Amino acid sequence: MTGTPHNPASSGKQMLSEQVYAHLWDAIMRGDHAPGDALKPQDLAREQGVSLAVMREALVRLVGEGLADRLPNRGFAVPSFSDRRWQEIAEARRAIEPVVLRMSIERGDVDWEARVRAAHHRLMRTPAYVPEEGEHYSDAWSEAHRDFHRTLLEGCGNRALLETFDRLWTASELARRWSSRRNPGRDDAKEHRQLEEAALARDADTAAALLTQHLTLTATALTDDSDQAT
Repeated sequence: MTGTPHNPASSGKQMLSEQVYAHLWDAIMRGDHAPGDALKPQDLAREQGVSLAVMREALVRLVGEGLADRLPNRGFAVPSFSDRRWQEIAEARRAIEPVVLRMSIERGDVDWEARVRAAHHRLMRTPAYVPEEGEHYSDAWSEAHRDFHRTLLEGCGNRALLETFDRLWTASELARRWSSRRNPGRDDAKEHRQLEEAALARDADTAAALLTQHLTLTATALTDDSDQAT
């Protein structure tokens, strides 16, 4: 019999590493670790009952996804509100997504219209907050939110542009959750309804302007002059 033999110990370690990573990801997204907080590998490893090596592996993975920073002294920390990356990501999204939305409105067919309407309906019907998940938007709402925005752009028919959207969305999700806490009076439902209406009316100018404003409001809540306690 040929092939690499199954190694239960290796599989177990990989599963443990994935669990530790998922736990940290959830904790940061929920706000259990505040912006700028130190993420001390030894303390976190002790809390979760895992080895230092497993914890460092999870933290390095989070660094790669922009959810943690690696410090010069080999420590780790949650990024800060004022980190320039959030504004750079927002700038990139404002440069790309309104253009892709125009393409989507121009090229999208009736099936695309139906998907946009369905995605918006799902978003509106999904509870934004679930008590057991804390003060941030619920995971189900966050997924419905991503699906609505992606569906708006899918009519463009360009896979490379949609993959770019996926990367930028993942990179900006933490900032979006922070922004929602810092601007609790924002009427997300109205903004999304207006986007849906403009897209389905094939009003590309209005839709692009609304999307630009939507993205700008999210980024503005993270600038220094809007700094406030969380």
